[in-house]
Amino acid sequence: MANDILNGEYRVCHLSKSVTYINLHITNGASGTKCCALNRGAVSSIMPNTDMTKFNKLVTEVKSCTICKNMLPDGVRPVFQLHPKAQILIAGQAPGRKVHESGIPFDDASGNRLREWLGINQETFYNPKKIAILPMGFCYPGTGKNGDLPPRPECEPAWREQLLQQLPNLKMTLVLGRYAQKYHFKKESGSLTELVKSWKKYWPNEIPLPHPSPRNNIWLSNNQWFERDLLPKLQKRVSSVLSQ
Repeated sequence: MANDILNGEYRVCHLSKSVTYINLHITNGASGTKCCALNRGAVSSIMPNTDMTKFNKLVTEVKSCTICKNMLPDGVRPVFQLHPKAQILIAGQAPGRKVHESGIPFDDASGNRLREWLGINQETFYNPKKIAILPMGFCYPGTGKNGDLPPRPECEPAWREQLLQQLPNLKMTLVLGRYAQKYHFKKESGSLTELVKSWKKYWPNEIPLPHPSPRNNIWLSNNQWFERDLLPKLQKRVSSVLSQ
């Protein structure tokens, strides 16, 4: 292997003059990241020099961020997925412990349920040119008395708007849970249930959703309209966007 360079969400490994392997995620060296092979023409076509240089610089800065390291009991490991060509944004909360360990977003039970909700497989979900994943907090915040702690508040003012500006091709945004909804639906002051019930108000570009965590099983049981009425339409919308 001649060299190993981190470019945005890509881990670029130049194996020869004709073949380049690009991982879909930066995992800081953790095992389990998948690779796909592209020729150099394909690489240059998805990384125009000027725009991608700026993009890569920003992503590298975020991946190197340590502004709240003293507040993270398990250490710093920002986890997100991004590419300027992404058509769908998943705005989440913060990585859990399993995601912190793997470095792969939604690599847990929440991710399994979310992919079922969207009607897509892992290959599509982890394609950054199709789906961007930006939690409100990029690092695992640790555990409290009632589960994972809230996302660290430092990420939003430091990085969120800059990263959102790198997504000019978005056609829909899925907003999971109250922490993300407070940011993306600033004018709404009701409960999560009230906001999700009003999904038609924001359709088809922004869609408020409960977090897919197993901790929300009771909510799902008490709100069966969600899976009956919203999810079939959500799956059709996702399929339509990704086919464009």
